[in-house]
Amino acid sequence: MLAVACVLTLLGSVVAQKSPNYVPGHDGMVHLFEWTWTDIAEECERFLGPMGFGGVQVSPIQENVIVRSRPWWERYQPISYNWTTRSGDEASFRNMVYRCNRAGVRIYVDAILNHMCADQPNPIGTGGSTANPGKFQFWAVPYGPEHFNIGCSVTNYNDPENVRNCELVGLKDLDQRKEDVRKALVDFMNEAIQAGVAGFRIDAAKHMWPQDLKIIYERLDNLNVDHGFQADARPYIFQEVIDMGGEAISKQEYNGFAAVTEFRYGFELSNAMKGKNDLKWLISWGESWGLLPSKDALVFVDNHDNQRGHGGGGSVLTYKTSKEYKMAVAFMLAHPYGVPRIMSSFHFDYSDQGPPADAGGNILSPKFLPDGSCEFGWVCEHRWRQIYNMVRFRNVVNGTDISHWWDNGSNQIGFSRGNKGFFVVNGDKWDLVQTLWTNLPAGRYCDVISGNLVNRKCSGKTVEVQTDGRALFKIFVNEEDGVMAIHKGAKL
Repeated sequence: MLAVACVLTLLGSVVAQKSPNYVPGHDGMVHLFEWTWTDIAEECERFLGPMGFGGVQVSPIQENVIVRSRPWWERYQPISYNWTTRSGDEASFRNMVYRCNRAGVRIYVDAILNHMCADQPNPIGTGGSTANPGKFQFWAVPYGPEHFNIGCSVTNYNDPENVRNCELVGLKDLDQRKEDVRKALVDFMNEAIQAGVAGFRIDAAKHMWPQDLKIIYERLDNLNVDHGFQADARPYIFQEVIDMGGEAISKQEYNGFAAVTEFRYGFELSNAMKGKNDLKWLISWGESWGLLPSKDALVFVDNHDNQRGHGGGGSVLTYKTSKEYKMAVAFMLAHPYGVPRIMSSFHFDYSDQGPPADAGGNILSPKFLPDGSCEFGWVCEHRWRQIYNMVRFRNVVNGTDISHWWDNGSNQIGFSRGNKGFFVVNGDKWDLVQTLWTNLPAGRYCDVISGNLVNRKCSGKTVEVQTDGRALFKIFVNEEDGVMAIHKGAKL
């Protein structure tokens, strides 16, 4: 009987580890890439919380080595587990987590467990720590040569041992089989849990052995009830496993005990919105496309790596092709598959370019235009009307399935989410003018893509649903947006 109880407890913790722990009435995660902790706190209070966003993935909190040109990727070269980075110090991080949780927005830390920094001339960290990477000495942890896999580089992705036991682009590869390493990683993550975070993105998970990661996750504390979590809530873990097929390591090795970042999602959806695959085939969107089970998948159109053409990228839509990108993100938020994450970028002209910063390398705060969008080098896709209104759509239709699917046999599609919302896409090179059965109650609705419901009026298109549930939709090819969406929360 005791054995059965232990098994049930373990299974329960595994299932809970795949729940994002959102506050009821909130959904959708946004990656505020390279934002400071103070700016994230303010964004939670003034925008993300009121708009119903579920959470924020933040940049790594670990102290990193300073690279002279200050590229974005220096954040992925830790020198210690101290919480001092370009985004702020430990006190400002803790304050941000507290304020975001109070605003109903959860925080997910980008955690680097695979490695420490590569060789740098005169290495010094963002918090003043020093190290000698060439001799595998990281005194602030402390780590020494006995804590690392030494003597090889990752060169063969068809050899799991090479991928998991060797250095990735010169980064000093930690040996997670060592108890001292496991303890250091667990202590670091548990301290973040006690500070109130809801979970972690695990960077470079495919470069670590699944059995080692499973042991680390099992040793993590439950979430902190002082921040509004249930007493038995487990941290949400989503692991970076780039699996586009054709390699020895698969995502199925990791999804049994935590969620996985589903890279094929953005690749296939981008192809569809680019016209390389008819949208009508999205009727079967999900596992039949070779994707993970929905509960196991953290999904996205683009991320900070592949929007720059690497990390499984090169073919995904980004903010630089805004119309098609908005269509893809809107579909992601309208469809019930997976846990969606929205990318919030800064403008870049070359791959290594860091965030907007002053002459001293200090990250600049985003500035906002009258329509709420960003300037001063920040893109802020999450503040685009076509995206934040689809977060609201997702919250309204939560708990419903797709029904009343329609397509024109090509690239025009529509579907309802129960009797709460209806979504339409025109991916063809000609106009969409179609009467569709929405399954919604009769009345006048605002199209939340083209505008908002303001003072009992629609600032964009209005859609009239007849008593039989049918409505006329019009999406012309020369319009700014290729989608329309209506829902009960935007009904006149």
